[in-house]
Amino acid sequence: MTTTQDTQDFASYVASLPRVLAGAAALFRDAEGRVLLVEPNYREGGALPGGTVESDDGESPRDGARRETAEEIGLDRELGRLLAVDWVRTPGVPPLVAYLYDGGVLGADELRAIRLQEEELLSWRLVEREEITAHLPGSLGRRVLAALDVLADGSGTAELEDGHRVH
Repeated sequence: MTTTQDTQDFASYVASLPRVLAGAAALFRDAEGRVLLVEPNYREGGALPGGTVESDDGESPRDGARRETAEEIGLDRELGRLLAVDWVRTPGVPPLVAYLYDGGVLGADELRAIRLQEEELLSWRLVEREEITAHLPGSLGRRVLAALDVLADGSGTAELEDGHRVH
């Protein structure tokens, strides 16, 4: 039987553990292989449809990516395989584990059906591989390129640290 003291000790122990954030996104392409990017209104630069995993509510990374995609671009699609996992370090904030799932290829009808979440997004665009790092600098751009490589060569999930492949 668990005592109140045991419960309090465990709660204190959990509170003392290191904090890690989790984010999840989907990589959508069109028939020509261009990548779907969104433009947030709360920061400079582009992004992929996705966001924070609501893990305190029991949400998994896959469910978070699907929920965020539905909220941000209005497409509620079953996501494909996990393409990349990235351990991202940013000074002054807890590390982020970023999960990137295959959103698949969107046809013309699906592209026309995109409806942006106006509270967070200004626009969307399709970007060629060669332009990715111009729109997604740093680890996010490298993560997308690694995921595109996984799709192209059929290899397993890319393990990344700050967007650099470690396995």
